[in-house]
Amino acid sequence: MRQLLLAGLLVMCGCTTPHVKESPDRSLETRWDAITDILGAKVRQTIDQCSDSLRYPRSTSSDGTWRTVEIRDWTSGFFPGILWYMHELTGEKTFEQSARRWTEGLTPLQWYAGSHDVGFMVFCSFGNGYRLTHDESYKAVILQAARTLATRFNPTVGCIKSWNNPKWDFPVIIDNMMNLELLFWASQNGGTQDMYAIAVRHAETTMRNHFRPDGSTYHVLDYDTGSGRVISRVTHQGYADNSCWARGQAWALYGFTMSYRFTRDPRFLETARKAADYFLDHLPPDHVPYWDFNAPDIPDEPRDASAGAVAASGLLELCGYIDDAPARERYFQAGIAILESLSAPPYLMAKSSVPGILQHSVGNKPGGGEVDVSLIYGDYYYIESLLRHRRLTAHDAAQNAR
Repeated sequence: MRQLLLAGLLVMCGCTTPHVKESPDRSLETRWDAITDILGAKVRQTIDQCSDSLRYPRSTSSDGTWRTVEIRDWTSGFFPGILWYMHELTGEKTFEQSARRWTEGLTPLQWYAGSHDVGFMVFCSFGNGYRLTHDESYKAVILQAARTLATRFNPTVGCIKSWNNPKWDFPVIIDNMMNLELLFWASQNGGTQDMYAIAVRHAETTMRNHFRPDGSTYHVLDYDTGSGRVISRVTHQGYADNSCWARGQAWALYGFTMSYRFTRDPRFLETARKAADYFLDHLPPDHVPYWDFNAPDIPDEPRDASAGAVAASGLLELCGYIDDAPARERYFQAGIAILESLSAPPYLMAKSSVPGILQHSVGNKPGGGEVDVSLIYGDYYYIESLLRHRRLTAHDAAQNAR
């Protein structure tokens, strides 16, 4: 019965309150006000710097300012999502006002069929907005975006197509697992069962083809649309085709945890644990991964704080679904350890003039772009991790007070 009650505490965009019997580490709590002050200052700095809400911050430039993108960039939904999270974190009305303005600028994306990332774009923005305001116009955008995303599904392949890139026939990237949340949620909130079936089928196909025996993941799979067979397994942002790109592994951990949340399919939970175990077994002492777990010059390779933030958020949800106490404790403590490292220098710098929250992230090292910078999605999942930690701590304190 307790597990059923806890399941009811799940909230949209991955903010959950899993039950952990062991007392949470309190050190983050002792710094909570200071961390919140840093977040508030940096987000206000971004609002001031990016005053044109037709363009959205993506990554910091060499001079420390934000490089901005138009709404069809895959990262456009993260800053509105950050604003919604900051409103939730602080209760400040100014963050809600900014969140509405930046969210509504993405309204045309509900019909954008050019990318699988409409899930990131719409659900992190309108999804958080609807969760916090129950604005029915936001729900309508989410449902239309889900219908649009479903058009990219190929039943022969069993997946949603990731990119429209002539380099590949039908590319599917591990990141695509994250966009299933849009379909799962829509199917349960006014959408169709076809949306649910597509999301499940995509997760099943990814589970079968994207993983190596040791639990690591490939970045890109190319499929033959006539037969559905895998043509090739390669990388685009990792070190090599057979290496394990750290953020891709974090997407897998988070994406299969989220898929289990909606389906309660034990296969998805097992897959999430495989991804998590590999990720944790290959972390350096400070718990923040190098950009690729197999990069040749470790320990002189760049770190990827964004991968750490995604993984921390996923782990703090995953631990709530584990019955085995030692495994549950491992995932919980690992999520806290990553979050603690990210909440201190050199990753979180209170006095830095850079408006990005987390420093030392890597977007695409092979492509020569966004290396050792702040990335807007790293900041988004960092704040989400803090919110998850706060809910977990509050729930644990309430249980202890009974």
